[in-house]
Amino acid sequence: MTKKKSFEDSLKELENIVSKLESGELPLEKSLEEFEVGTRLYKECKDQLSIAEKKIALLTDSLKEEEL
Repeated sequence: MTKKKSFEDSLKELENIVSKLESGELPLEKSLEEFEVGTRLYKECKDQLSIAEKKIALLTDSLKEEEL
């Protein structure tokens, strides 16, 4: 079983991939491989952010209810 990367680790890896792709120095095959990994990392980051946003919404909603 593989341990899921932290948001920060995934984001750092994604930023490195973007830098490599923007450099234009990778051959096409390697660029496609990096792009594929980058899209997976993007989805992981987006999913983790969505979960965090939902948790924050729940917490702030419960705080609002307590104030009433």
